[in-house]
Amino acid sequence: MSIEVKVPTLGESVSEATVGQWLKKPGEAVALDEPIVSLETDKVAVEVPAPAAGVMGALAANEGDTVSVGALLALIEDGVVVAGAQEPAPRTEATPAPAPAAAPAPAAVAEAPAAAPSGEAAALSPAVRRAVLEYGIDPSTVKGTGKDGRLTKEDVMAAAQAKQAAPAPAVSAPAAAVAAPAAGRNEERVKMTRLRQTIAKRLKSAQDTAALLTTFNDVDMSAVMEARAKYKDVFEKKHGVKLGLMSFFAKASVLALKDFPSVNGQIQGDEIVYFDYVDISVAVSAPNGLVVPVVRNVDKMSFADIEKAIANYGKAARDGTLTMADMAGGTFTISNGGVFGGLMSTPIINPPQSAVLGLHRIEDRPVVRNGEIVVRPMMYIALSYDHRIIDGREAVTALKTIKEAIEDPTRLLIDL
Repeated sequence: MSIEVKVPTLGESVSEATVGQWLKKPGEAVALDEPIVSLETDKVAVEVPAPAAGVMGALAANEGDTVSVGALLALIEDGVVVAGAQEPAPRTEATPAPAPAAAPAPAAVAEAPAAAPSGEAAALSPAVRRAVLEYGIDPSTVKGTGKDGRLTKEDVMAAAQAKQAAPAPAVSAPAAAVAAPAAGRNEERVKMTRLRQTIAKRLKSAQDTAALLTTFNDVDMSAVMEARAKYKDVFEKKHGVKLGLMSFFAKASVLALKDFPSVNGQIQGDEIVYFDYVDISVAVSAPNGLVVPVVRNVDKMSFADIEKAIANYGKAARDGTLTMADMAGGTFTISNGGVFGGLMSTPIINPPQSAVLGLHRIEDRPVVRNGEIVVRPMMYIALSYDHRIIDGREAVTALKTIKEAIEDPTRLLIDL
């Protein structure tokens, strides 16, 4: 008995996906609800679980194929290996196959490569699977250095670097005459993932549609750093999460967005939509690209709630378990390039939002206080905004409000 595996519903307005990686091959045993294939949508990668236990049968789509919701992906056979189960034929022409050899003994059909550990695909973590897909690495050729010999993301990245540095394979004389690269000058072409294509389209659309401007300011981080140093231990002990900078800037942004609703608004057609809530998208660097999960109702959250939400999203992004629902919506974005050492930037808005706050690294700089030159931990902050809806006065004053709240956190408690 064959059980069909079909493309599941992928979310509102999402009708198709790209087959990212087959996690199970024909002939391998499959457990109920075990992930068998990853699909890439415009927003996130989705793992399709097995609808029943059995043995992986024929695959109906190749990695890289575009498939629609409801389309057949594969078959799962009821408990026994099906001799005719094969992977789908490659989409490009290949060299003629050699003459068929004598039929192997039955045991050879299920024989795995010596370097590949049993249950390899199932043993890969979501982050490793994303890295394998992104770098085009065959996991069976890489030796794992993790616990019990498991493959880590670092193993995959090292294999990708070695692959790039390896000399190009020998080719026939005519081909070599046409395109023979100079020694040490290799090229590698990797198809853009659907997520990366979507990121590119959305950000370019922001440049083409919005009237983008950026205003800058600098912030004395002394008060926030002193508060963190004073309360970090008791905060973590009570709430089980570290007290970071993002909660301060999120709460400061709420003050600014309440005072200047257009910074929290959106243009939809010929109308401006104003929101009486604040949902902040937090830009997170994931293994396969930038993602922006949304922390909802920040205006009603405590510092601890915000820190927990951001920590959970960060872990989900690294593990590749973010869902489309996690990234839907958002009225404002905070992007922290300072974690990578960035001194200053002009962040780009996340459509259809109208503004984004960019944070940068903290460094000691000389400043004048009460007529004296002193050293203070300073950070440049930037607000990029859509001038179609936000006037320069509003943008500059909103950023100034954030600056003042960070320099005097008491404002966050008394709503000033």
